[in-house]
Amino acid sequence: MVNIHTAHDVSNRRMFATMIRGAVFRRRSRALMAIVATLVGAATLFCLAAVCIVVPQQMRDDMRSFGANLIVRASDGGASAQDVRTITQDVVAVGDAQSATYRYENVRIHAAPYMLAGIDSNDVQAINHHWSVDGHWPSNGHIMVGRDVATALDLKVGSTLEIAYRADDNAQPSSQAQSDNQAQSGSQTQSDSQVNQGQESTQSHSRDGRVSTDILQGGGTKFQVGGIVDTGGNEDDIIYATNHDVNQLAGERGIDVIEFAVDADADTLFSMSQAIAAQDGLSVPVSARQVSRMTSSNERIITMLQTLFWMVSLVVLALTLVGVSTTMASMVGQRRNEIGLRKALGASSWSIGVEFCIESVLYGVIGALLGIGIGQIVASVLCQTVFDRSLPFSPLLALITVGAAIIIDIVACIPPVCRAASIDPAVVLREE
Repeated sequence: MVNIHTAHDVSNRRMFATMIRGAVFRRRSRALMAIVATLVGAATLFCLAAVCIVVPQQMRDDMRSFGANLIVRASDGGASAQDVRTITQDVVAVGDAQSATYRYENVRIHAAPYMLAGIDSNDVQAINHHWSVDGHWPSNGHIMVGRDVATALDLKVGSTLEIAYRADDNAQPSSQAQSDNQAQSGSQTQSDSQVNQGQESTQSHSRDGRVSTDILQGGGTKFQVGGIVDTGGNEDDIIYATNHDVNQLAGERGIDVIEFAVDADADTLFSMSQAIAAQDGLSVPVSARQVSRMTSSNERIITMLQTLFWMVSLVVLALTLVGVSTTMASMVGQRRNEIGLRKALGASSWSIGVEFCIESVLYGVIGALLGIGIGQIVASVLCQTVFDRSLPFSPLLALITVGAAIIIDIVACIPPVCRAASIDPAVVLREE
């Protein structure tokens, strides 16, 4: 009895597979329509999802190169190298970050006061891609001057400039206020009051970048102008040199400002700034604040992009659902006589419904696999062409796409299955 029962089950499964295969190949045009509908939906969904995963990160990376979103200012002679390492480690622990340090000194050029900033050119350039530099960034023996300074002193790339340092000019902590003002301007987020604070600290800037203090005579160290920077902000009033040259000119001391471009949201940046300001163990007091405009703009753009993705995805899923449902309904209409005859011979509505569901799932799997391949190709080309970024294949996203396609096809076949189950074999046979 067991062998007979087992043989009967095997025979039923073979018959069922034969019926599915026959239903697919006898109505190839309808099956192709269902597969194409699923393919288009799966390809669009996979492509949008893949791009939506890559683009926000690409945008965060690009936005981080257009200014800092976290600024730390030190007082009392500046932060030591150990302080900078400690603060940087705390920031990097929260999110991927790039940093740049600034040291500010009041110097004399032709006996008139100017502001000199000691920087690491690579670090500053990495988070300020929007700076327009004619020539080269600072290197040892070569400086970069702001556009306003170059205009006032009639400087060009290759000009020679003599810079003198006087300790009396830096006796008061005015350079820290100016450094904070410059850092804020570098991130394009300074307010009018902060600009005024920086100007008062250097005793009234004029338009050409000079400070209207007493004019003194004196020699200095000669530098060659390697580049002229134009930002449209307060950076155009500043002269930039390497940290090595500033140390040689004014002696060694700490860092006034640390700028960070952090991959973090506004709330995380606010918490981070509070934690840094309250941190113990540093050699000097520090204050920290987030650049809210840069952060909020970044988050707003990413949110809009993700919202657009979900809206387009819902539309695509709805169209796929309608396409598959219409195709399956057409199949049920074509097979109405067959369904009536099978029910007259004893087939249950459940078995007929299962057959249609499996047929629909088959179309969904085939369409999804083809759609994933096409979607990966389109997304890769799009990311490489528009964003100059490679797109690795995501197995998890592929599984999600296949699962979504199967669910959509099953849902789409429910109305046709209900229609098939309601067919009265007596009516169908009478019509025949």
